[in-house]
Amino acid sequence: MGLLAGRVAIISGAASKRGIGRATARLFAEEGAQVAILDLRADEAEAAAVDLPGEGHLGLACDVTDKAACDRAVAAVLDRHGRVDILVNNAGITQPLRIMDITPADYDAVLDVNLRGTLYLSQAVIPHMRQRRQGAIACMSSVSAQRGGGIFGGPHYSAAKAGVLGLAKAMARELAPDGIRVNCVTPGLIATDITGGKLTDEMKAKILEGIPLGRLGEAIDVARCFLFLCSDLSSYVTGAVIDVNGGMLIHG
Repeated sequence: MGLLAGRVAIISGAASKRGIGRATARLFAEEGAQVAILDLRADEAEAAAVDLPGEGHLGLACDVTDKAACDRAVAAVLDRHGRVDILVNNAGITQPLRIMDITPADYDAVLDVNLRGTLYLSQAVIPHMRQRRQGAIACMSSVSAQRGGGIFGGPHYSAAKAGVLGLAKAMARELAPDGIRVNCVTPGLIATDITGGKLTDEMKAKILEGIPLGRLGEAIDVARCFLFLCSDLSSYVTGAVIDVNGGMLIHG
């Protein structure tokens, strides 16, 4: 029996083969969960779901910036499985821009996917979790929010991920009496498709100088923290922020 045996988990932005969402979906499936993968394209989400170990997984198209789409996706999972125990708000985008280069469209895109999407998808699962008086919501933030950027994403990315931290902590406080736990993970630079092709050798070398563990993070490093936060191992943890950065930022 795995840590998530019998549980149903929704993971947004989980179709990319090298992404944190996909690694989390695979780990959750290995631990016994039935996983619903949400992503922009239905065919990619469905293919990712089929690729997971075990049975009963689901792939659905969902633009997290569209509240109705989030409601439909959660309704589809409830229709299939009758329950949702876990939500991982993983969907996100980044842009390596400097402050004066951020256009209104850039700002809207990054804030909408990272922050508005976290709100909308959480709102979609909360009524069901409240009714059952249980649930775990884990949100993807970033070390960029804590140290004021300087990693890869621009200032608007730092702002969006800082917003996720505030939103998650406020949700944790409000939802705790309903038996719903809400926590955040703040990764450092992780080797995924979101940075693939944009990170030069020079940039990588400079970043590694600031990481005491001496390596970039891998998707599975973050997935394991999501597993902790979404399982009973963390049953008395809510409103927490777990750093997964190799020591890039060590703070009190």
